[in-house]
Amino acid sequence: MSNQKYAYLEKQYIGRDYIRICIRLLLAAFCFAAYVYERDRDNTQDLFLVVGFGIIGISILLLFLIHYKTIIVNKSLILDGLWTAKMVKIDLNSIVSVRKDQYNNFFFNNPVYNLHRKGSIRFYSSGRDAVVLTDRDGLEYYIGTQRPNEMYLVIKDEMSK
Repeated sequence: MSNQKYAYLEKQYIGRDYIRICIRLLLAAFCFAAYVYERDRDNTQDLFLVVGFGIIGISILLLFLIHYKTIIVNKSLILDGLWTAKMVKIDLNSIVSVRKDQYNNFFFNNPVYNLHRKGSIRFYSSGRDAVVLTDRDGLEYYIGTQRPNEMYLVIKDEMSK
């Protein structure tokens, strides 16, 4: 599949959610502040420095870790997740409606892959936008995306072929 020209390809990274980045940076800043404050007290101050740099290092690694890829090709939408996650293939011939929507009204959303919840299946890494596909059985697929307009237009184009 890697040699094909895709109608749409998007990679969602698990570490690029701005709110989670801010939380990790605040934790690292707390560790560095505790290191400076505890400098003359006892021998545990070096632990704060190590933990702070560990949080920064993990944050950098998470920026390059792909959560899932969204591929649209040959009237199919393919979601390929991390290591052990099974690839999900949605046949666009079975889709009856497509719409753009907000993924969720909450400020904090956990990254999910193939989460079955209340008659829907959800795929999300970061951002607030999603494209919602409804199949013939009424099952909705919420697919989080950074480019909702482009994904929506490509799906509509693929469905009309």
